[in-house]
Amino acid sequence: MTRTSVVTGAASGIGAATRTLLEARGERVLGVDLHSADITVDLTTETGRIEMVHRIADLSGGRIDCVYAVAGMATPTPATAALNYFGALATLVGLRPLLTESDAPRAVVVSSFAATHRVDLALLEAMLAGDEVGACARAAVLARDPVLGNLIYPSSKNALSRWVRRVAPTADWAGAGIPVNAVAPGTTATAMTAPFLQTDEGKSALLEITPMPLNGIASPDVVAHAMAWLGSAENTHLCGQIIFVDGGSDAVVRGESAW
Repeated sequence: MTRTSVVTGAASGIGAATRTLLEARGERVLGVDLHSADITVDLTTETGRIEMVHRIADLSGGRIDCVYAVAGMATPTPATAALNYFGALATLVGLRPLLTESDAPRAVVVSSFAATHRVDLALLEAMLAGDEVGACARAAVLARDPVLGNLIYPSSKNALSRWVRRVAPTADWAGAGIPVNAVAPGTTATAMTAPFLQTDEGKSALLEITPMPLNGIASPDVVAHAMAWLGSAENTHLCGQIIFVDGGSDAVVRGESAW
């Protein structure tokens, strides 16, 4: 039977590359984004999240095989916290009932190597507590400072990685036969990084923060291929893992530390 997958952030970057790859392999893909997608909604809002779940339930006939929660942003704004963490969770939790109808359900999340960077503890704690109002309020405070605003993105990805580790082995996920895992890309050539990659200085600055000794900056399809395996029926036992698709950044920065 043809697998049906949901990809958020499907209009560009890693999401678009994932959609293209899955469709080339014969899967049916329901794309979600602000534009150029099967379901056009704003996942920073509760209204958009609810509409997405209803639309996917209708279009899929009540059964999906994999959710790829890719949608994200990196601006120093509260919207980054709303989309990267709360939007991703609403996607995964909201669509979980549709996954339980599959013979081989899977869930894949896009975190980031940036999750290993400095975070804002108050923002992180609010996200992990499920307090979206509090998290966005804290993010708004951080956004007023040109330096502290840059903590919003790594905080959101750190919280997302922790959520994956927290829920993956639980009854709702592993107990229901649904492996949930994440990829943590290093610097990837997408619209998000394009302004930095236009100059040698910008590229060097990124690689200073995220060293990538293996093949340098990645194209989106590199990450898509890793995600496609995590979301495939072949992945039967990988559970709660954060897979660094980062050209060696994690190994360089954290050295021999395995955890």
